[in-house]
Amino acid sequence: METISYQDVNRHVIDKCREGDNRAQYELYKLYSKAMFNVSMRITNDYSEAEDVLQEAFISAFKNLHTYKGEAAFGSWLKKIVVNAAINAIRKRRSELVPMDERTIIDIPDETFEDDSEWKVEKVRKAIMKLPDGYRVVLSLYLLEGFDHAEIGEILGVTESTSKSQYSRAKKKLLEIMKEPQFVA
Repeated sequence: METISYQDVNRHVIDKCREGDNRAQYELYKLYSKAMFNVSMRITNDYSEAEDVLQEAFISAFKNLHTYKGEAAFGSWLKKIVVNAAINAIRKRRSELVPMDERTIIDIPDETFEDDSEWKVEKVRKAIMKLPDGYRVVLSLYLLEGFDHAEIGEILGVTESTSKSQYSRAKKKLLEIMKEPQFVA
């Protein structure tokens, strides 16, 4: 059976970047910076820190472009760099994941609400930003960035079960925040 290799639509730009073409680097930056800033912002929850993370991630990506093998989309490869840079920024802040006993994994059932119209996207986004760093990071990586718990565990240096617990507790805390008077009204 023949193996089919992934072809990135921006391959020509990536190749020019590898050759040191500054215009190609700028073009690649323009293509991905907004999406990668949003990833960074969701994790760091700080605009200026997210900007710093974005710049650091692109510098790292351009410096290590030779390691990109083209086996997946360039955006996926870059996203991992951004996620790691954002997590490192949080660690530099001396924040830690909310401590927990790995043995206490609970399953929070998804609640249904009679009136979904009150649960607006903006309210949810603001509530997510109120979560402690550890909860927000795991929730963002799982729900918004599409990483599974094994990947999150690897990224954060925790076990898969810790990631699952953090996610479960984050959902519970998010629901508590959403029920606060300023969110319900």
